[in-house]
Formats: sequence, C-alpha cells, structure tokens
Amino acid sequence: MCVIETSPVVETRRLTLRAPGAQDASRIAAMANDADVARMTLRMPHPYRIDDAEAFVLQVASQDPRKAVAFVIEHEDLGPVGVIGLFETEDMAPEAGYWIGRQFWGRGFATEALQGALVWAGKRWKRRAMMAGHFIDNPASGRVLEKAGFLYTGETRPAFSLARGEQAEVRRMVWLA
Repeated sequence: MCVIETSPVVETRRLTLRAPGAQDASRIAAMANDADVARMTLRMPHPYRIDDAEAFVLQVASQDPRKAVAFVIEHEDLGPVGVIGLFETEDMAPEAGYWIGRQFWGRGFATEALQGALVWAGKRWKRRAMMAGHFIDNPASGRVLEKAGFLYTGETRPAFSLARGEQAEVRRMVWLA
C-alpha cells in the first residue's frame, strides 16, 4: 500500500522544501513580482500580486498529491527563496518546474532544491523519469537542469508564457533515475 503524503517535507544540505502556507504569500508575491522571474515561467502572471500568491497557496493545498506537489524552497538563514513543483502533464513522465527570487540567483539553490525533489519523487512517487524544459533565452535554467542530471531530448516546442503574453520556444529535457 502506498502512503500519500499531503504535505511532504524534503531536507537538503541548506534547504527545506515544504508546502506553502498563508504565511508565505507576501514573500512569494514579492519575489514573483519581478518581470525577469515571471517571464521565465509558463504559468506565472506579471504583475504578480498578493492575490495571486494567496490563490497559489490555496491551489497547492487542494491538489491531488498523487499527481502534483509544490514546495516552497526555504533556506535555513534566508527564509523562502523560491518555489519548485512536480506535476503530471500530457508527457509520459511528470514535469518539474521551479523559480528562484532574483536576489538569490547564482547560489545553487535551484539545483539543490531540484536534486532534493527528484530524490523525493523517486522514493515517494516511485518515478524513474522526469521531464523539464527551459525557454531558449534562459540558458541558466538549462545549466541548473544539467547539474541535476537532466539531459536534452533534442526537442524544442513552443509554449505559452503567461507573463510574456506569447509563445516562446522551450528546450525539453529528461531525467532518468
């Protein structure tokens, strides 16, 4: 019998991945309301307001934990630094997506959080593969994915970015356990 965790917690060397709560909404909104952060995501609007963060927290609380999980990425000294999620899509394997607040870029938090989330997905979801992608104008995200063990599939596909208000090309990647 598989036990479904509704609010899993993942610990890494410097980070804790945990369910977002109402107390996180203002910090999420402050970090996400940055055009350069939002435009590198598919689903995040810009501007990103407190109402958007509160709706995100409620949406995460109501999602089916067998098909989707989202974590606040919390640094031991800095508090929340971003968000990471794993979710079912039309692809054969679930997808990973993440963002980090601009003031925390370049510190390895995305890679560390992604590695922790992949270990969790392997143990709890019994996943042996995960998909991800990055916009072609965001090579830094590609480097994060590569450091976490993702490989390029050779596929590029258009995807609509809410913050950009238009389609942008996404390079697809896969992680295999």
